[in-house]
Amino acid sequence: MKKKGLLLLFLSVSFVLLLAACNGDTESDGENDSGNDAGEENTDGYTFGYTSMTQNNPFFQVLEEAIREKVEANGDELITTNPAMEVELQINQIEDMIAQDIDAIFLNPVDWEGIRPALVMLEEADIPIINYDTEVKDFEYVTAYVGSDNKNAGKVAGEDLVERFPEGGEIAVLDSPTMNSINDRIEGFMEAIEGHNFEVVAQHDAKGDLETALDITEDILQAHPDIIAIMGGNDPTALGALAAAKSNNIQDIAIYGVDGSPDAKAAIAEGGPFVGTGAQSPISIGEMSVDVAYQILNSEDYEERTPVDTFLINEENVEEYGLDSWQ
Repeated sequence: MKKKGLLLLFLSVSFVLLLAACNGDTESDGENDSGNDAGEENTDGYTFGYTSMTQNNPFFQVLEEAIREKVEANGDELITTNPAMEVELQINQIEDMIAQDIDAIFLNPVDWEGIRPALVMLEEADIPIINYDTEVKDFEYVTAYVGSDNKNAGKVAGEDLVERFPEGGEIAVLDSPTMNSINDRIEGFMEAIEGHNFEVVAQHDAKGDLETALDITEDILQAHPDIIAIMGGNDPTALGALAAAKSNNIQDIAIYGVDGSPDAKAAIAEGGPFVGTGAQSPISIGEMSVDVAYQILNSEDYEERTPVDTFLINEENVEEYGLDSWQ
């Protein structure tokens, strides 16, 4: 009995000492946390989500860098995902970002119609959507849009084609129906050439992709050897068409793109078939998107639509915009 009593006394004293030590540690940790500036920034700052149709395109790489630079300079966080042209993956990634408690999202859709389930989830989570570069079809879910005047980007290419070939001729178009930005560009291009004796003898979905455009253009050049021009929905598409033309030793053809990418400008400067691009600025789109996002989160006035200028770059002015960077 004596041994049992001593054992109970020992355990009781040990428990009291352990409890006191734990309370002391907790108080110390609290003092350290209250003085941790980095911890306060993480707690009080904003967390943004970012998704594009693909981060494999240099245009979206530069745009993401512009967003990240402004967000991080403000002490906030940017979560970036890459669905790589898979709309279901993009929806899943957005669902994951919602679970990470993002405060707002910068969104460019893989499929302007297919992205709807993600828009519904974002609305239910009360997360503002800054839709950039390519509009979603269900625009009522969007808080604000920032993007290039895509219709004008195609229009200036079409106007240049009319000047080069005043008598018209057979042409091919490489579009991408799931990308509304490209739809707008092709629409602007078509309006510019209407009534000028141009005949579209081939129009195919190149998916905004260089390799896809190369393969399609190979077939087009075989089936329609008399075409005088190819309009690409973006610069990667046009560069794919250029590669096909070069592999077939075809020089007397005019190829157009849209973006104003360094690769496109370098190709234009060479003086070959790539003659023009409807230029836009991913840096400006990114920076303006961040400005609008903070205005929304801080309950300030903001524009629901922020247009970014587009213009033609051709052999006459390409040197003005630099060949190794975006404008």
